Amino acid sequence: MTHSKDRLKMFKEMLEAKRKQILENAQNTLADEMTLNADDLPDEMDLASSEALQSFTFRLRGREKFLLEKVEHALEKIIDGSFGLCEECGEEIAPKRLEARPETNLCIRCKEEQERAERDFG
Repeated sequence: MTHSKDRLKMFKEMLEAKRKQILENAQNTLADEMTLNADDLPDEMDLASSEALQSFTFRLRGREKFLLEKVEHALEKIIDGSFGLCEECGEEIAPKRLEARPETNLCIRCKEEQERAERDFG
């Protein structure tokens, strides 16, 4: 089943909205971190808390960067005509799965196998 132009347009709009949100979140996070209030000079507890928050923010940014890459890849697949095909087995990805996660590149069966392998070896 190939996707109609209307469905592809819907997925493209969903992906573009997701990309925009990720970029806005990253920009807001960066702007918030660049703001330094002279009254907030850290003592030891503040410094430890700040370092923990910074570590969390970097992890979050890493996840957002990974998601952004997946979104960009899905948009490329719309252009090249391979959107909605599992990159592992080549089968079509269920429409409901694409609606829930349009950036996905694996069908549910291959994703479950990947997660099982990660649990077993990770």
